[in-house]
Amino acid sequence: MATRLPLLDIGKFHARLSELIAMHGEPPWSETMMMSEDMQAFFIANPPGHPTDTHYHDHDEWWIVLAGEIDWWIEGNDGPIHAKTGDFVIAPKYHWHHIEPVGTEMSIRLAINARGEFHKYDRPGCRSKPWRLKPGETPETAAPQED
Repeated sequence: MATRLPLLDIGKFHARLSELIAMHGEPPWSETMMMSEDMQAFFIANPPGHPTDTHYHDHDEWWIVLAGEIDWWIEGNDGPIHAKTGDFVIAPKYHWHHIEPVGTEMSIRLAINARGEFHKYDRPGCRSKPWRLKPGETPETAAPQED
């Protein structure tokens, strides 16, 4: 397993998004931005139609959309939150969420959460495999997950 060093670390206090994009090229990709004793942050780039699993965390997680458009399904919200470049989104702890890049361009988000946080699936509505919603579906009404 490769060791990933944070983009911003001791001795490096500045980086540019354009340089990160040039370094990685076409999505999907992710890059560790920073890690401290208490928190971690990751750049995540996805093409449209590249959804995540549906999961939750023991701590709040929040994002800044740096490029593109993304729909967030968050437990307790009636429909997706449609976020675009410059928007901020939060998923409160213990609320499952499903992230679905939409539109026509690559999306890039900066994800920020507690250090060592990982995806959890042991609540109703959670799904460990990525999936896409059909028109009119919500995560609660989507077909059962196939293994």
